[in-house]
Amino acid sequence: MYRKLGRDSSARKALFRGMLTSFFQYDRIETTEAKAKELRGLADQMITLAKRGDLHARRQVLAYLMDEDVVKKLFDEIAPKYADRQGGYTRVIKLGLRKGDAAPLALIELV
Repeated sequence: MYRKLGRDSSARKALFRGMLTSFFQYDRIETTEAKAKELRGLADQMITLAKRGDLHARRQVLAYLMDEDVVKKLFDEIAPKYADRQGGYTRVIKLGLRKGDAAPLALIELV
């Protein structure tokens, strides 16, 4: 089962597309714990596709990520780093509670 995060499916997909693009652009992002845990699986899928490195994989990633420069970075810099790793490319670090609404925050970063 996946987390719905109080959104319908299209809003959830749009949220994760934006977050994933930012994540690969900056290598780490700070977000709520639930979003970070859900993002972890998507990020691992994208890196696994990028490790394949063929045209079909690149087009599949381009269909999901919103920035061609980020896709280039994913295929040229990030994926080769994990060539000998069989998954677990990200780590989620809990940061405590957010001041405004006491939501649990987490940092998700590449290992």
